[in-house]
Amino acid sequence: MNVSYELPLDDAAYSFGFLDEYAKREVRRTILKAICIPGYQTPYASREMPMGRGFGTGGLQVTLSLIGEGDTVKVIDQGADDSVNAVNLRHFVELTCPGVDTTERTTEASLIQSRHRIPEVALSESQVMILQVPYPDPLVVVEPSEARRKVMHGEADYSRLLTKLYEDIVQFDEITISHRYPTRINGHYVIDPSPIPRYDVPRLDNSPALILLGAGREKKIYAVPPYTRAEPLAFDDVPFRVEDFRDAQGARRPCARCGATDSFLDELIDDDGNKQWQCSDSDYCHSRLAEHDTIPGEAMS
Repeated sequence: MNVSYELPLDDAAYSFGFLDEYAKREVRRTILKAICIPGYQTPYASREMPMGRGFGTGGLQVTLSLIGEGDTVKVIDQGADDSVNAVNLRHFVELTCPGVDTTERTTEASLIQSRHRIPEVALSESQVMILQVPYPDPLVVVEPSEARRKVMHGEADYSRLLTKLYEDIVQFDEITISHRYPTRINGHYVIDPSPIPRYDVPRLDNSPALILLGAGREKKIYAVPPYTRAEPLAFDDVPFRVEDFRDAQGARRPCARCGATDSFLDELIDDDGNKQWQCSDSDYCHSRLAEHDTIPGEAMS
C-alpha cells in the first residue's frame, strides 16, 4: 500500500524529528541500556506513529531519536532504496527533520535504517545500523509465555530452541530457517536478528558499526555493540551455512545487471517465465554499474 505523509511542520505542531523530546530521551536511555547488555530485549514506551504497526515504527522511533542536524540518513527495504516502504519512511524523515540530508549511497550515510537487509558494503565505526523488527524474541516459537521466556533468556536456557533446530535436521536433513536465524550475542543472549537472510547474519559478528534493532509493536529495543561476537546457533556436525546461489553446474550465479558474484541475489521471473538473479542491494548494484560505465537496466555480457 502506497501511503504518503503530508504533515504540517510549524513549530507549534511538531518538534524536530516528530517525537517530543521526552519520548526521544526515553528511547536514547533505552538504547544505552541495550548497548550495555548486548542482545537484551530492553522494553520502552513505544509511541504511536502516523503509520500502522508493522510498517517500521520501531526502527523509525530509534532513527528519529538519534538523528540530528548534519546527519545523513539512508533508508532501505529488502536492500532497495526505491521500494514503497523505503520511499515513504525516507520522505517522512525529510518532512520532519529539516536540515538532515538523505542519501541512497551506503558510504555517505551516518544512519542507515533497513527493513530485512544489511548493505553489501562494509559498515564503518562512524555509522549506525538500525534494523526494523516485527518479532524480537526467538523463543516465541517454543514458549508462548513471555514471563517464562524472560527466565529462559536470563538463564541462557536455549535447549528448547536447539531442540527445534535438531527436529528440522531430523525431518529435512538441514536447518530450514531461511531468515530470522537465532543468533547468540556476546556468549549469552540469543536474538532474533530481524528477518534478514542467513547471508547477512555473519555481518553482525564484530561489526565496526553499532547495530540497533527496534520493535515498535512489541515495544522492545536491543543492540549488537561494535566489535561484539555474534554466533548463529548451530551444531558441530551441522555447521551454519548461508544461501547457495550456485547453478546446477556448481558455478556461482552472477547478477544479471552488474555481474556481481559476491552479493545476495533476488530471484526474478519475467513475463515469459524465465528466471534471472539480481543484486538485492540496489546501491551496490548501481555502484558496480557506474564503475563499469554500464547503462542501468542493461545486463552485462
